[in-house]
Amino acid sequence: MTISEFIKSVEKDFPLAYQETYDNSGYQLSFSKNEITGILLTLDVNLSVINEAIQKKCNLIISHHPLFFKPVKTIQAHSAQGDIIIKAIQHEISLYSMHTCFDNSWNGTNRILADLFNLEKVKLIEPKKGLLKKLVTFVPVEYADKVRNAVFKVGAGYIGNYDSCSYNSTGFGTFKANENCQPFVGEVGELHQEKELRIETIFPSYLQSTIINALKAAHPYEEVAYDIYPLENEHPQIGTGMTGYLHKPMPQQDFLSFVKEKLSCTILRTSKCQKQLIHKVAVCSGSGSSLISLIHASQVDAYITADIKYHDFVDCPSDLLLIDAGHYETEILFSKKILNIIQKKNCTFAVHLSENSINPVNYY
Repeated sequence: MTISEFIKSVEKDFPLAYQETYDNSGYQLSFSKNEITGILLTLDVNLSVINEAIQKKCNLIISHHPLFFKPVKTIQAHSAQGDIIIKAIQHEISLYSMHTCFDNSWNGTNRILADLFNLEKVKLIEPKKGLLKKLVTFVPVEYADKVRNAVFKVGAGYIGNYDSCSYNSTGFGTFKANENCQPFVGEVGELHQEKELRIETIFPSYLQSTIINALKAAHPYEEVAYDIYPLENEHPQIGTGMTGYLHKPMPQQDFLSFVKEKLSCTILRTSKCQKQLIHKVAVCSGSGSSLISLIHASQVDAYITADIKYHDFVDCPSDLLLIDAGHYETEILFSKKILNIIQKKNCTFAVHLSENSINPVNYY
């Protein structure tokens, strides 16, 4: 299997279209036509990870954090980033990042945290908008099943945990074919009426060209009539952070100990909270301070995230237990999750968890 073939299979589950605008998920360095010799999974790419990939004969490194957040203007030897780039190129090692496209996924880092804390009734904190469109098309009744199934097969018709969703209404269409046409029904130069089904279905915006190609391939008409509508609906399974409930309310001190144990934390930074029992919990891996106001409005008891600033603690409501558990600690399980996903693909090459994916922050 080539690197590009494998990455295409990954992007079906975690499309790059779902990353944040500031992000740079995807290829950082690409030798995409090369056959995969092995994959190394890591949170960050550093020189030790590159050396480990060479030693383990891995020519693809999948990281959570991108190597590049900004355009590279100069590659300087004997600099941290420069040495990574040069050595990776010398050994034809492809670098690929799955950052916020993975974070925003229903099965991404926040779901990992929700499952780690055994949260029930999980929901997204901030579902994304503008990621969905509606397809409307008009089909002869006897061809409706063929057309519906064709667009469903390539990704249309999903609403939450339901698939093959559509709305259908009957009517008739009118058209007159000119001398340059070869009409499927009707005669050239004559006004024709045809009993048709109006099919409406939803699809992710990034799949538009794929959906339209499938529609045209399955539709019997020479000229296919269809409309595309942008939707303001929230995507129910793509967004930032998650909330859920502990199976039973837990005393605040017991809950803090529980968090430390589950995340293998040496220390937690917390606000002072008046609530003695914790039941509803929110999680956001990595930097999640921007969600604090949304979380408080959702009547959450405790919020676990990272990179909280001093004034976030100062301004934190007294009825919210704000917990900074560390950026590394809330994201390190990324690699194990990706390992499980790859193993289900029945690949023939070796996949390794990096031994050099270590916390860059030290505590004394």
